[in-house]
Order: sequence, then C-alpha cells, then structure tokens
Amino acid sequence: MSSPAISPDPKSGPASKAAPASGQAAPPSAGAAPAPSPDAHPGPAVRVSGDGRRAVVIGSGFGGLALAVRLQAAGIQVTLLEKREKLGGRAYQLKDRGYVFDMGPSLITAPHIIDAVFQAAGRRMEDYIELMPLDPYYRIYFHDGTHIDYVGDPDRMKAQMRQFSEEDADAFDDFMAKAQPIYDAVIGDRLGSKPFDTVKSMVEFIPKMIQLDAYRPVANFVNRYFKDFRHQFVYSFHPLFVGGNPFHTPSVYLMIPYLERRGGVWFSRGGMYTLVEALEKLLTELGGEIRTSCEVSSIGVEDGRATHVVAGGERFDADLVVSNGDVGHTYRDLVEPRHRKKWTDRKVAKVDYSMSCFLLYLGTRRQYPELEHHTLILTERYRGLLNDIFKKKILPDDFSMYLHVPTRTDPSMAPEGCESMYVLIPVANLESGIDWEEHREAFTEKVLEFLEEWGMEGLREDLEVCHVMDPTHFRDDLNSTVGNAFAVVPKFTQTAWFRPHNRSEDVDGLYLVGAGTHPGAGVPGVFLSAETTYGCIAADLGLADQWDWNEPGRVELDPHRARHEAAERTAT
Repeated sequence: MSSPAISPDPKSGPASKAAPASGQAAPPSAGAAPAPSPDAHPGPAVRVSGDGRRAVVIGSGFGGLALAVRLQAAGIQVTLLEKREKLGGRAYQLKDRGYVFDMGPSLITAPHIIDAVFQAAGRRMEDYIELMPLDPYYRIYFHDGTHIDYVGDPDRMKAQMRQFSEEDADAFDDFMAKAQPIYDAVIGDRLGSKPFDTVKSMVEFIPKMIQLDAYRPVANFVNRYFKDFRHQFVYSFHPLFVGGNPFHTPSVYLMIPYLERRGGVWFSRGGMYTLVEALEKLLTELGGEIRTSCEVSSIGVEDGRATHVVAGGERFDADLVVSNGDVGHTYRDLVEPRHRKKWTDRKVAKVDYSMSCFLLYLGTRRQYPELEHHTLILTERYRGLLNDIFKKKILPDDFSMYLHVPTRTDPSMAPEGCESMYVLIPVANLESGIDWEEHREAFTEKVLEFLEEWGMEGLREDLEVCHVMDPTHFRDDLNSTVGNAFAVVPKFTQTAWFRPHNRSEDVDGLYLVGAGTHPGAGVPGVFLSAETTYGCIAADLGLADQWDWNEPGRVELDPHRARHEAAERTAT
C-alpha cells in the first residue's frame, strides 16, 4: 500500500486517453487533430473582434478552461496560468500501477451546456470526447440494507418507490411538476447564465423564488411530497454535490433532479480528465497559450483597474484578468488590501465556505459488482450527521459515503479484472480545527474496515493502491480557503446577488469564474459561470454574444442540432 498522505503524482505527466473497451470505437487521441464533422471548421477559429486585447485566466478548472475557450474564440488573446504541473483544478487525474482515478468531478449532467463551449468555437464536442450514458444514475444503499437505483425513467422510479410507499409513488408526478418551473427558470430562462450583479436583478428574482417556493430549504420542499425516509433522501441529497446542506439550501437547487431527468447522467470514456484534455486541446487549437507550474502571486492593479498578473516571477500584462481560483484566495492573497473596499480581509473571513471531503483512491485486485458506477452508502442519521459537519464542525463516529467506480462503465481505467474507485466522505472544513496529520491514518483504516463489514470482503487483502486526500490537500494543493471542497455554501444569503459577483465589485477588469461565483458549484454550474462571466466581459468590451438569448436554455443533446449562428460566424 502506498503512503496514505499524497498529493497528485507529479511523475504521471500529461494524462493520456485510456483505451476503449472492446468493440467500441476509439475517440480521437489528445495528440491528433479530431476528425471534423461535415460542417466543422478545420483550423483555428479566432474572431477579430478582440482587437488585439489580452486576457490572463488564473486557474484551469472546468470554469477557467471553458471561459478561456470562449474568450479565445472571440478574438481575445488568452494566457492560461496554472499552479500545478497539469491542468484540471479539482478535475485532476491520478495514475498508479495501471489504475486511473478522476480526483474530483465524476459525472456529467447537462451535456448541452458543455457542448455550447465547443459550439462557440465552431466545433462539436463529440469530435473531442465520447460520452457514455449511465443507468442507473446512482445506486443508493440505506442503513437497513434496502437500496434504490435512481434513474431518469419515471415509471421505473415509481415502481421502486411503491415497494416502500404507495403514497409516495403517487406523489412523484406532482413533485416533478412542481420542480419543472424551477428548472425552466434556471435553465430555460437562462437565470444561471445571467449575472446577478445589481440590486435590481435580485429584487426581480425574489418574487419568482417566492412564486416557485424556491426559497424553501430543499429538504422542507421534498418532505411535503414524500414520507418514506428513502424517498426524502433520494430527492434532497443533490445539494451535497455542490457543497450545500439540504436542510438549508434553497429549493432553487431542486432543478438538479429535473435536469438529470431531462439531460441524463453521463461519463466520459477514459475518465473525466478527458474533458480537461479536450478543452486544453481546443484552446491551443484556437491559439491560446497555456503555462503550467506557474503559480500566480499577485494581480496588479493600477488606477483601480487590473493591468497584469505576476506568476513565477514573471509579469503578464493584460487588458482583463479572470480568476478561476478560490474566491477567498483571489481577494485576500492576490489583490492588495488597498484595492479592496468591499472584499476586505474581514469580509473574506466571514464567508461561509463549504464543507470539505476525505477521499480514498483505491485500486483493488478484485471487483465488487454490488457497486454501481455511482454508489451512495448511508448511515442511519441524516440531518444530525449534516449538522455535525456543517454546524458543529466535528468528526463524528458515523459517516455516509459516495463511491465512484468508473470501471463499472469503462474497464480500461484499471488492470483487467480489477477495480478503480474513489470513496468520498463529507467532512468539516479546516475551521473545525481537526488535526488531519493525527487522524488521517486511523480514519483511513476506519473507512476500510467499515467497507469490509458492509460487504466488500477481502478489500484490504486485495488492495493494491491506496492514496488519501483530506482537507489539508484542498488547502495546500488548490489554495482553497479553510480547505473547502465546493467553494461558497449555496445558502440563500450566498445565492445569486449575494454570491461573489462574476464581475469584481472592487477592481475594474477583474472577473471571477467557477464554483465560487454565480451560479455555483458542480460541473453544469461552473460551465454556466463561464457563460455568465463571458457575458459580463462581452458587455464591457463590446464582444459578440456566443448564443441566442431568445433561445431557451437546454441540457439535453440533440443529435440533429445546428450550431448557433454565433458559432457559424466564429468559424468563418
């Protein structure tokens, strides 16, 4: 077994796509030009509207990469700066002895939102990555040994629910009918793609939240429809995937289960890191510059405007600066206090940052067919456990966990007959004062023992690879304030206008993108944040829109879709 305390392996080098399963067509390699679709533009598609202006993007998470592509496609010359040796941010990759691990995001929902980035560059997503639909979306094991396979098909869901409550199954359609208008507002009306940077925008939003009951806590909303504890969990747990407590997160986030029903849940063959590689490839094709092992030490401000970035001892001049870094780190550590009237050190410290995570990356010489690609194993406590994590900030004796087992879908992510998985346990962030140097080894052993007793026989005996990531790694590797895993808690007082704005309130020409700004965390959220922030920049610099605001937003892929008119202009 390898050392239990490890940061991403610096020797792994640039990740490569894993081989496809037998009988599957291989996706384009990261080093070769993609096979173009009939109407794809074969070379760099750079607009001239940028007029020679330059942008520096700090950080290469999905939000930073997506916005860098949008800006480069609009003619802004982009330099992307990344602290670590490889791109990806939280979507990093770890390889060890033939096992391939996605270290963060593990699923794709709303694939059209991702495809829109490729469309903005005159490309098609399917020429760069291969998406694999998942069924079930998740398998959820409860403390009493029962389980539910969470799927998008309403009839299959209701059939499972009837095993536990006829009344709940009968309420399913009413619940989804109530969730649909929330989805229509956030996605269809593109509220997730529009900046909330004026009081007026929030004043106009609040009546809609009240009308939709979207201000109520998610668990409160769900419990009005479902009485069985299983169903209450199944339709309220999604805020945990974006760093929120379902008992405090507003029900605007109930658009997620409806979004999954509409757009499905997907995985990228070879792992989620192939999406990082695809965006990296697209950005360089468009002419963007990427600098890795280049940590930013400061954002230069002159006369109230961001003018440059200092990284690795080098100055990068810019007409605009975008930070995909942690919001607290961006303001507190990169911008001098004299330039921050709103985001003072005191305000940064008062932000409610999300919980953190304890993760085990396990490679086993045997497989565990009882695990689906996404599996949740729950303790009996729900609200009490979350209270311990979010409010008391203690390390309780019990825990619930999420397992990502990509080998269930893509066997190439582990040696033949083996299993690649990660185990994620929500834990308090470093405001807890928990000494992870002291607890790391014992907690690792406790988790492995629990999994064996739960049913994963011979786990420790057949364990070939074990790496650990805890809140200190979020702090040290990702510059994440108090080791948070999902940026800013999505409670009402940190939603929409109350979140850090996409356009800096303190420094002209400084913009934010990613989980810490609007609309929030999660893969769709950070891709939408790139849309929002691009819209701010486009308005400020007179750039062209990259989508049609009169067209309703959507999440599902249309195989017969035409590219947006803006993308057609980009490709000519």
